[in-house]
Amino acid sequence: MKQHIRTISNIVIHCTATPQDTTVKSILDYWKSKGWRHPGYHHLIEADGTVHNLLDHRFVANGVKGHNHNSIHISYIGGVNDKGRPKDNRTKEQKQALRNTIDEVMWKNYVPANVNILGHRDFKGVRKACPSFDVKKWYETS
Repeated sequence: MKQHIRTISNIVIHCTATPQDTTVKSILDYWKSKGWRHPGYHHLIEADGTVHNLLDHRFVANGVKGHNHNSIHISYIGGVNDKGRPKDNRTKEQKQALRNTIDEVMWKNYVPANVNILGHRDFKGVRKACPSFDVKKWYETS
């Protein structure tokens, strides 16, 4: 039986803005070094499509300041070119895992069909390219 955990109005997609071979451990260590109690994302997707569940959905992640209480955050490792500039470099496996993770999050949490599926950059006041692609357009066509 599905268990409702909290009211979710946003599923927010991120990139790590790191090389695609960055390790999950180094990302977790970065957050710890900042003194964060919880990670920035609930789910993290490696280049090969492996999905790491970093934080139970009952808990609030640190994904978008001021918008975390009603959001679930999903990120892929990558999102920049070799010069550190924004680039949609998701692998085929990451794209499929991202779509599957969104569907699973919605199903497991009774998320309404009209939930906002957004990129980090889509929030007012955010000045980042994250996740380096247009989430709304991608989701509608994937």
